[in-house]
Amino acid sequence: MSIHSKARRDAKKRKAAKAAHAAPAAPSIEPHAELRGREGQLLGGIVRRDGEWTLGLDGRIVGGSDSAAKVLIMLKRAAALHEREGQSVRLTFSPALSAAAAQEAADRGLSFEQFEAEFEKELAEGQRPSLESVSGGNEAVH
Repeated sequence: MSIHSKARRDAKKRKAAKAAHAAPAAPSIEPHAELRGREGQLLGGIVRRDGEWTLGLDGRIVGGSDSAAKVLIMLKRAAALHEREGQSVRLTFSPALSAAAAQEAADRGLSFEQFEAEFEKELAEGQRPSLESVSGGNEAVH
């Protein structure tokens, strides 16, 4: 056996040992919505991480929930706020987020627009809105 063969085998063993001790893979994060300003800067978004919808605004995570509809409504509110302040924005969201929000509303016997109107009414009445879904989702993360 040559010296070079042994060196290659030893290198493979060291590499395998390093890989075994490496940090575990990061959790899967799926982007589902983006709120962008006129210049293309990211103002907010929604991702799905470990089965939870997470809302981020201005570079910070502001909440998480099992409710796709509520996080989408909150991002739409942020878009409306920017537009009222005279900033043009573009909101895009995935078909998966849209379908999940519509299904959540349908499970309550409502269209998404009706669900949105009810949630807006809760906000207007000064009730402290929760990002929790009706089915008992996670507490909002602040």
